[in-house]
Amino acid sequence: MQASVQFKFGMRVRQLRLAAGLTQEDLAHRCGLFRTYMSRIETGRANPTLTMVDALATSLKVPIAALFETDR
Repeated sequence: MQASVQFKFGMRVRQLRLAAGLTQEDLAHRCGLFRTYMSRIETGRANPTLTMVDALATSLKVPIAALFETDR
């Protein structure tokens, strides 16, 4: 079974967050979110808006495209 787009996106956010040395709480705070919503993003149970995608990229200090890179 192929992973959903939301799941792949969430795994990439988690990967970048860990590489930046941030907790979910840290990243959520930088984005103006609750930690529980950040958890939902990382587990693929949330479908963030474009505004949130921009906030995630800005907070992680990466280009938006980096959030969509995969190991295909």
